Amino acid sequence: MARRFFKIRGASPLGLPYTLARGAPVRPTPLAWLASLRSLASSFAPLLVAATLSLAAQSPASTADQSAADASKRAADRIRALQKESDALASQERTLLVDLRKLEVDRELKTEELANAERELRTTREKVATTSARAAALKNTAETERPEVERRLVDLYKLGQAGYWRLLVDVDNLRSIGRVYRTAAALNRLDRERVQQHERTLQSLKQERESLEAHMREVIKLQGQALAAKAAIDRAVAARTALVASIDQRRDLNAQLTGELEAAQQRLQGTVAQLGGRGGAVLLPLAPFRGALPWPAQGIVTGRFGRQTNSRFGTSIARSGIEISLAEGQPVRVVHEGNVAFADQFTGYGNLVIVDHGDSNYSLYGYLSSIDTARGTHVDAQAQLGSSGRDPSGNPALYFELRIDGKPVDPLQWLRK
Repeated sequence: MARRFFKIRGASPLGLPYTLARGAPVRPTPLAWLASLRSLASSFAPLLVAATLSLAAQSPASTADQSAADASKRAADRIRALQKESDALASQERTLLVDLRKLEVDRELKTEELANAERELRTTREKVATTSARAAALKNTAETERPEVERRLVDLYKLGQAGYWRLLVDVDNLRSIGRVYRTAAALNRLDRERVQQHERTLQSLKQERESLEAHMREVIKLQGQALAAKAAIDRAVAARTALVASIDQRRDLNAQLTGELEAAQQRLQGTVAQLGGRGGAVLLPLAPFRGALPWPAQGIVTGRFGRQTNSRFGTSIARSGIEISLAEGQPVRVVHEGNVAFADQFTGYGNLVIVDHGDSNYSLYGYLSSIDTARGTHVDAQAQLGSSGRDPSGNPALYFELRIDGKPVDPLQWLRK
């Protein structure tokens, strides 16, 4: 049978157009090309590795990422609240209580900024570790791909411009030409995809390295912010300590602070009187629970109800509640069900929550570092109102007051023994 030749138009494995003229020399046989196809298929695994890495990089945020985002949002809200109070204090008339509160708010603000910087620093370091792992995997993939890509490019160069389409000139019947054409097209596509995948791997590796460098710069910046926040906290604590020491040593300042505390008590008395049952109805009366109420927090009573005298200067003040010493940031819980009638900053008491228990009965929670409720909210017994903070002198404490029929009573007679 006479050999038939065809004039074939097509594209090289790299997409370059060509024309294969009749009578062009053909070296390889179809069996050799099929063997080459099997070799390509067996070495296609690195493409799957790179694809898997790409999908992993684009996966949705994990639960840990969401938790970190929630924590950052809470910290931002807390910082805005402290900054708002700081601005409000700056516009008030200067008094010892205001100055002490300014210093405490400044300390809390810098503490929150430090915690936020350290939290972001941990998150960024985790990103550095993750990015480093991805970059290492991509580098390994690139090194695995490179020899095979280089080998295929050398083979293609040796084949000349016609490439795999040389198979067609060795076909001597029309029935086989379709099968051989599909084989050549598949070989072309595999080589082209291999080169393109290797280029994508290299590009991904470049992006991961750039991301890693950006994360490292962020780490350095956050470390600087953390150091600055720590220094600011130390300055705020030193300034407050110096002011408290001056008050303790000077009779005039001690008397001034005593007068300001008495004035704060009078204002608080007026505030409670104005509430007048605005909190709404309460299903369970407070009166039957005398001596059985749970404590608002676990701690040691350091300031008792009634008049207290300063042994050094002889000044005294009548305390309407008790002070409980405990670690800062401990949960503070309502002692009985009721409705939140007040939840805001109050001079002399820091962040203050007042709960209306009906029939002119109230419980008051002061020196809070944060408030977790809002005015008008109904709270069940032992619901958390906020977290413990510090008294005007900077000592970790909780102020607790109980008013029955609108008048202060000794809380120790109502709390569980």
